Amino acid sequence: MSLRPAWLTFRRYAATTTGMTLVLFALGVYTAATGSGLACQAQWPLCSDQFIPEMTINPDFIEWFHRVWAMVTGFLIIGVAGWTWFGDRDRRTRLAATLAVAILPLQITVGALTVTLGGLVPGGYTVSTHAAHLIVALAIFTLLGLATIWGGGRGSPRLLRAAIGVAAVGIVASAVFSRAVPFVTYSSGAQAGFYVTGLAGHLGLVAAIAYATEAVRTGYAGLDRSTAKTVRLLAAGSMAALVGTLLLGRDLVLYTAFWQRLNLVALGVAATLAIGAAWTVRGLGSEGTTADPVRGD
Repeated sequence: MSLRPAWLTFRRYAATTTGMTLVLFALGVYTAATGSGLACQAQWPLCSDQFIPEMTINPDFIEWFHRVWAMVTGFLIIGVAGWTWFGDRDRRTRLAATLAVAILPLQITVGALTVTLGGLVPGGYTVSTHAAHLIVALAIFTLLGLATIWGGGRGSPRLLRAAIGVAAVGIVASAVFSRAVPFVTYSSGAQAGFYVTGLAGHLGLVAAIAYATEAVRTGYAGLDRSTAKTVRLLAAGSMAALVGTLLLGRDLVLYTAFWQRLNLVALGVAATLAIGAAWTVRGLGSEGTTADPVRGD
């Protein structure tokens, strides 16, 4: 007899963990943008000589809350990997979840370095450590997304269309907050908003590429392989451009007019290709096509 409640399926658990990771990403950006990352007097894991700082909205609390959210999310990520090994997930799902756990210690180490100045190595609070922190976080987020998608069972034309729709909406929404487009001041809150919407778009593209690849290999009813290959190519190009904008959203380079123009071009390419992919799959799954069963346990 299983002690797991019936509503707690792998797909729901993995999706929740992926969502927690997205929020963690935004929290990390907000923490860095407000300067709260150095608020705990260059200490880790302590914060101003305390395990729990004053529970009011102040830089110490922001940094501490980010750390607590990261700790909880880390255990959830380990849980996803454990489920793939003790459940009946396929090899690719197990590999994605296990890789996410494997690089988790690297992310924790780099995160510790970014808030301890010199820390364990000279120059901890530098562009290189911030870049590494961002890239590893994006890798973990992507791997969790893949584990959720693959662990949910087969896809369908309807799911492919939904994934592309999420990608297009997320990328367009991220333009509102992007530092490449002067709609709003690129404040701490705007930066968090940019990464929430941009990462939602990224996750949509990850799902679209996964589903399109499956359609190319095994076929979907009502979707020919040529169209699936086109969608996959458009989504991959959009993802490459979007990752560029996500990197340029942080202070990893001296943000001159050149970088702003490059950022604007990358954002435009990402949006155009995603919208192109959405146009390509318009109507899929809306004519009563029976979707393939999706396993939820």
